[in-house]
Amino acid sequence: MKGKVSLVGAGPGDPELLTLKALRLLQTADAVLYDELVSAEILDLIPPVAQLHNVGKRCGTKKIQQEEINFLMVALADSGLKVVRLKSGDPMIFGRAGEEIDALRKANVDYEIVPGVTSALGAAASVEIPLTHRRESSAVVFLTAQQASNSEAADWSKLAGSGATLVIYMPGHNYADMSVKLKSAGLASDTPCAIVSRATTPNQQTFRTSVGELPVSPTLPAPTLLVVGNVVRHAADDQFQFASSGSEISIPAELVSVFRAESIQEEPVA
Repeated sequence: MKGKVSLVGAGPGDPELLTLKALRLLQTADAVLYDELVSAEILDLIPPVAQLHNVGKRCGTKKIQQEEINFLMVALADSGLKVVRLKSGDPMIFGRAGEEIDALRKANVDYEIVPGVTSALGAAASVEIPLTHRRESSAVVFLTAQQASNSEAADWSKLAGSGATLVIYMPGHNYADMSVKLKSAGLASDTPCAIVSRATTPNQQTFRTSVGELPVSPTLPAPTLLVVGNVVRHAADDQFQFASSGSEISIPAELVSVFRAESIQEEPVA
C-alpha cells in the first residue's frame, strides 16, 4: 500500500504559529523531510521514532539537489510511510512546492498541501507593519531577489510604480545594489524600508531605514526580509532595535561589526 506525502508549512519560526493540522501531521509522521530554516523547537515536536531527513538548501551550500528530494519523497511514500515535507513559511510561496507537486503527480503518489504562515506575514506582525493601509497602499507584492538560472526576472518598475508594498524575500546582503535597483524602478530615496532578521524567533533583529540609506545598513543574520513602502512609517518605533534618522545611521559602528561577524549564509534559493 502506498503512503502519502503532506507538504506542510512550518511558518516563520515560532512553533505557536503552526496550524493545528500541521502539528497533528508532524506528531503522526513516519518520516519528515525538513528545510534548513525550520526551527529546532518545531523539530522537537516530531516523535523520536520518525525518520528525519535534512534536505535543506542554502545559497552556496546546497547539500542535496531538488531531484534527490523528489526521489526521496516518492520512495518513502511508495514504501507505505506517512511523509511530511516540512517547509519554512508557506510551502506555496518561494518553496519549490510546484516542482515537488509535479514529481508526486508523475509518480502517482497521494499528497496534500497544508498552508503555513509565510515569512512576510510573520515579519510584518512582529514589527507591527500593516502591509496594506487604505491611505498608503492597497496592494502588497511578494518578490524574491534570488531566482533560478535562465528564468526571466520580474519587472520591478511596474511593481514599484503601482504603489504596492514590496516584500522582498532573500534580499541578500548587497544593499547597495538593492538600493540602485529600487531607485531604478522608480522609488524615491526617502521611501521607508525595514529589514527583519529571523522573524518571530527569540533571535529576531530589526532595522529601519530608507531606500537611499540601504547601502549603509547593517548585515543582519539570515533569513532576512526587506519590506519597502510607506506602510513602514506606521510600524511601532519600539519594535526596531536600530533605525536610521535623516542622513545619519543611529547605530554604533562596533555593533555593525558584531552584526557582520554573526551573519550566516543566505537563505535557500526558492
